[in-house]
Amino acid sequence: MPVRPMRFDGRWLRAWFVSLLLLGLSACSSFGPRDPLHIDLVGLEPLPGEGLEMRFAVKLRIQNPNDDAISYNGVALQLAINDQPLANGVSAQRGQVPRFGEALISVPVTISAYSVMRQAWGVAGYQEKDGLQYHLRGKLAGGLFGSARFSDSGTLQWLGPATP
Repeated sequence: MPVRPMRFDGRWLRAWFVSLLLLGLSACSSFGPRDPLHIDLVGLEPLPGEGLEMRFAVKLRIQNPNDDAISYNGVALQLAINDQPLANGVSAQRGQVPRFGEALISVPVTISAYSVMRQAWGVAGYQEKDGLQYHLRGKLAGGLFGSARFSDSGTLQWLGPATP
């Protein structure tokens, strides 16, 4: 019995293409817009440094106003004071910020001696009443499409000596 070549019918090809297109569109619908995370700088704790560097643990409170939890597997951040870079830090920690919830994370940052000198030079005319402007930027890494960027800014007010 001779073997006859298979013929492909155009209907099957169209059905396969339409199915693939619908599957792709349904996957893209899960990447809807998310509300931005709310980040607060809640503390700085000193860490041991080496040489002329200073190290701190930056504590951040992350609030998630979204309907889905945000999982992360790394954190990166940059801290600038008076529009001058001061500290950078990264951490490979993993965690999750629950839906409509919050999490407290700690990221070690490094401040170089050069950054300290630049900041000291820049705040030479600092007035206590003005405060120091800070800007914090960072990223919670969550895979190919799951990374969430954040930023926070404000004014650091230093308390003067207590008056009786």
